[in-house]
Amino acid sequence: MTHARSNLARARAPKPEEVLWEDVCFDAEQAAEKAIKALLLHKGIEFPKTHSIAELLALLGRGGVAIPDDIKKADDLTDYATAARYPGFPRGISETDFKEALKLAEGVVAWVERQVSAPPA
Repeated sequence: MTHARSNLARARAPKPEEVLWEDVCFDAEQAAEKAIKALLLHKGIEFPKTHSIAELLALLGRGGVAIPDDIKKADDLTDYATAARYPGFPRGISETDFKEALKLAEGVVAWVERQVSAPPA
């Protein structure tokens, strides 16, 4: 969770003018991805090296973790770790896109923090 919180802090920091929106969206994606991986570790669920948030959430689901619908939407962040980092991404990323990415990441991090601090069922 330390790494997830670090990426979330970087995403929340004021964006210098020369920093691209896709770069701060990448930090938002990384916060969500690392938080989910922390929960997988906490639950003792092995996972592959992947940036696919949908794949990671599916592993949690198969491990018995109920995934709320708003957390499932975090899969929208996956492109910020993959396609958006390379030339040819089909559209520019805007401040509005970033605000949505940050909201999704904050939701995932908060949800995972509740999961790891909850007493065992």
